[in-house]
Parts: sequence; structure tokens; C-alpha cells
Amino acid sequence: MIDQSDIRKIYFLGIGGIGMSALARYFYRRGYAVSGYDRTPSALTKELEEEGIAITYIDAEDQVKGLGLSGNDTLIVRTPAVPEDSVIYTYLRREGFDIRKRAEVLGMVTREKKALCVAGTHGKTTTSTMIAHLMAPTNAFLGGISMNYDTNLLVDKESEYVVVEADEYDRSFHHLTPYISVVTSVDADHLDIYGTAEAYREAFAHYTSLITGALVMKQGIALEPRLQPGVKCYTYGMENAANIRVSDGQISFDYVSPLATIRDISLGVPVWVNIENAIAAITVALLAGVPTEQIKERMANFKGVWRRFNIHVNTPKVVYIDDYAHHPQEMATAIDSVRKLFPERRLIGVFQPHLYTRTRDFADGFRRVLGTLDECVLLPIYPARELPIPGVTSEMLGGKVVEKKDLIEELKKRVDASKEPVVVLTIGAGDIDRLVPQVTEALNE
Repeated sequence: MIDQSDIRKIYFLGIGGIGMSALARYFYRRGYAVSGYDRTPSALTKELEEEGIAITYIDAEDQVKGLGLSGNDTLIVRTPAVPEDSVIYTYLRREGFDIRKRAEVLGMVTREKKALCVAGTHGKTTTSTMIAHLMAPTNAFLGGISMNYDTNLLVDKESEYVVVEADEYDRSFHHLTPYISVVTSVDADHLDIYGTAEAYREAFAHYTSLITGALVMKQGIALEPRLQPGVKCYTYGMENAANIRVSDGQISFDYVSPLATIRDISLGVPVWVNIENAIAAITVALLAGVPTEQIKERMANFKGVWRRFNIHVNTPKVVYIDDYAHHPQEMATAIDSVRKLFPERRLIGVFQPHLYTRTRDFADGFRRVLGTLDECVLLPIYPARELPIPGVTSEMLGGKVVEKKDLIEELKKRVDASKEPVVVLTIGAGDIDRLVPQVTEALNE
């Protein structure tokens, strides 16, 4: 294991991931020689290459041998999405390189600055992006592309803070040292890693023991925190929002807590669940010393996160919304938000299941939530890092299954056939986002 002070080069295995790309950018801007591998090109990898980072998409030894990597000065950062039998990964292990998980490296960053972390099954990305926007200029590693800054990374050398999305997958968040942390929810997920809901919640309980300053926890969640002596605990929920107003697709409310009262806060992204996300973010910002006027101004001009309830079409005939939801509870929240904002419209949902294991483990929940749609269209399961599981398919969730190439015609047919205005909602964490421009163009027509 090389000393941190000796690191000059960093190679990222799976550099195109949203979290990995942020780390790559962070170290590249700090002067390290950064390069990496990913399976497929994307908008993110193109941006990294344009910034000067060398990336290969070929999983072969000769793709790394010419980069001048050395066991004495090179750190390898790997995402769990890269399979064990990857040729490059196998070569780097055989050559004895120091290989760390992304979470370990992010943990190093959280020990250099005061880390404002957001953990939880749902709402991590939106809440952490809100905090970063309220705090800016600051440092931030975000799990999505901020619509305000068009990036997933903020860097400010003068700031003493870093905002971090604390990912529970593979117990990654156990490598972090949070100064202040939000925990939004502990609904069971990633059972391929944890096995049981109890083990999942236990991971969150351990995570809270790592906090050094304050915990901001959603009221009523099934979590018994294990706080170090002196660490304060604040709970939050809808009881902190008074005088909620919904008008013409806009939402405003008063923030009320022992820390402050801030009246007439307007949500830049008017989604019902963002009220609670905003309350959590405001609480963290107040604890970090952000003035109330700045909080109010920034919340009003918060533009949201790419693929978090983005409205792409809004006409009298059709509204088109795209969202990253991929867990039954997240999907239920997205659907509920649509119903509140557009109560008179017929709702057509398009869902791309993410992972065979998640589809298997939460099939009943998916069927129940999808059943609340007026119409349901399904795409085949996006496998990500997994191999198929016999008997686990999109068909088991109900609804009509179509191939991606046929989705546009299917949607046009359904919208044209509707006798009332409709909302089309695409949801999923796979590659359904690549269809968003085509769906937008088709529905605008």
C-alpha cells in the first residue's frame, strides 16, 4: 500500500460512473495524472476526455501498459460495477498495484474537510445537491448532474466543507467520516448485498456511529442511531413545514424549527417530496452557518438534478416527466407527485426495471405501485453488473413489455388514443435516460 503523499497518478476502473467521474475530475483539477477505463462511451466520458483525461473502452492489458503506471506512485480506484474477471482489473491485481474502492478514496476526502453527508434509500442526490447549492461556493461530490451547475462536482479550495452523497451499496458509506449527516430513509434495498432488511438497517446504525458533529434524521424511520458522545441529533419531517401552498404548479411553505423560522420559501423544483428534502437541506445549511436570506434565495432558484423529476414537455395535450426512481417507494413518491401537480390528467408510466435481483426481491412492491398507473408500459430489465436470473423478467411485473426501439411508437399511439390530457412518466435507473431526447421530440410533435 503506497503512502498517500507518494501518489502522482490515479487510474479509474469504471471512470464513466456518476460518482467515479466526480472523483476523477476532483483529482485531475488538483494536478494528478488521471486516466481510466469504462465499458461504453457516454456523455460523461466525452466530457472527461474533453477536459484532458485519457479513457479507454477496450478491456485489454495493452490499454494500460503504455500509460506509465507504477506501483510506487499510482493509485487504482475501482467501482464494484467492474466485474472480477475484467482483463484490466486482473492485470492490475497481478502486478500488485494498490487498488482501492471509490468509497475508500472518497473517505480520504471526508477526513481532509468537514463532510456534510446525505445517506438514505431515497432522496440522497436531490438533498445533497440542494445542500451544495445552498452552501456554494463549496466542494461537492454529487450522485447526479446539478442543473444549476451542469456538473456532478463542485471544487472550492477556500471552503472548509465538502458535500458528499453517502452511498450504502456494498457498505460504501462506512468508509466516510461525516461531520454532519442527513439520513432520509432506511427502506430495505440492495438485498443482494445485505441479505435481509435487518442487516440493511444495521449498516445505517453503524454509519451513524461515524458522525462527529450532528445527525439530521427523518422523523419516524426505523433507525436507532449510535452516536458518539457530544454528537447532536435533530429530527425533521413535514411538521417543520407550515402554511404549505400549491398554486399553478408551484409550491411554497414556511420552514419552522428550533434553529430558525424562514417564511415563504419557494421550491425551485415543485415536487411534493422536495418539501422534506428542502427541510433536511436547510437544517444542514443552518448548522453550517449559512444565512437565512441566502437559503431562501438559493432554494427559489434551485433547478434540480438531471433525471430527478425533470419536466421535458408541458403542453395542454401532454406533459412528459422523466425520473430516476427504481425502488417501489421512490416510484410511489414520483407517481404521487404527478397526481398532486396534474390531478386531472391520465397517467401513462414507462418503467425500466434495474437489476434482476432488485426485480426479484421487490416484485410485489413493483406490481402494487405500477398498478396505480392508468396505463403501464415496461421495458426489459437493465442488468447493469448482473447476469440473468431464470424466471426473473419484466413480464412478471404486469403491463405490456416493449423493446426500447419500439417505445416511441407505443407512446405516440397511446397519447393519440387518449380522449383526455395525459402525463407520460418514464422511470428507471438503467439506460432509459438515453431515450429521453427521442421521447421529448416525439411528444412535442
